[in-house]
Amino acid sequence: MAVYTDVSAEDMADFLREYDLGDLLSYKGIAEGVENSNFLVHTTRGHYILTLYEKRVAPEDLPFFLALMEHLAARGLTCPQPVKNRSGALLGFVAGRPAAMVTFLDGMWIRRPSAAHCGAVGAALARLHLAGADFAMKRRNALSVDGWRPLYVTSAAGADSVQPGLRETIEREVTMLEGAWPTGLPQGVIHADLFPDNVFFLGDRLSGLIDFYFACTDTLAYDVAICLNAWCFEPDHAYNVTKGRALLQGYMSARPLSLEERACLPLLARGAALRFLLTRLVDWLNVPPGALVRPKDPLEYLRKLRFHRAVGGVRDYGVDA
Repeated sequence: MAVYTDVSAEDMADFLREYDLGDLLSYKGIAEGVENSNFLVHTTRGHYILTLYEKRVAPEDLPFFLALMEHLAARGLTCPQPVKNRSGALLGFVAGRPAAMVTFLDGMWIRRPSAAHCGAVGAALARLHLAGADFAMKRRNALSVDGWRPLYVTSAAGADSVQPGLRETIEREVTMLEGAWPTGLPQGVIHADLFPDNVFFLGDRLSGLIDFYFACTDTLAYDVAICLNAWCFEPDHAYNVTKGRALLQGYMSARPLSLEERACLPLLARGAALRFLLTRLVDWLNVPPGALVRPKDPLEYLRKLRFHRAVGGVRDYGVDA
């Protein structure tokens, strides 16, 4: 979450008049994240999240995201629900941006996840994949392997200013993964961005998943690999195999990974690390002036990529081959 577009009190009040959500009491921007503009809105009916869609979110993709959240909730997954306006529409416009109001989830995200948190996330991810199995809509993952070279081209000129030699490292990695990326693995709806700040806990109980604006149709095990990157490395960038084992066991308690999926996991994790290295690098080099946003360090994912390049096999992630 972030704030790129400011919303005046008058614009916010006008937007709320389109909804049956009571009167505006207060609102504030949410600075965390890097993609859309988000506001916590407090009305006489309660708290809501207003999202203005920007940057990588294409307007034609919004019906997919909003319908997916409704679909998953109907199948028992706790996630924000889009709020319809008085005309029955899920989408509106505010400050010149497409916008949607969604329900507020109780809980907080965990800064230092334990193995138990990782196990809960793995199980929740598997439930998401199972719940999405009969979701009829499809959305291509624009940030999968065929999207990495365009990101490299966009960031290549500035890459070595972040770290000498980074441009060459990325170019070699993109080329290798384009030739080796696995095909034919089970596919379906994936979250594609299930980082700790997109998972809420109440105490040790997982209370909900948020931010479905990278969700798409792609390889299910790739979503697992994204979570290994996001949840199972320590602040010193060392991989914690205990957390990895917990996450994978939690996932497989609901949806077992096939032998082929397990065998491909190191390559999928390597690709996931490259994906976030690239998008963070692009963001690092292109922060809009005056934006209330904290770009995330791309070199964190260079260090993770180096780990994945050195692993001997899937057992290094905490699961038997």
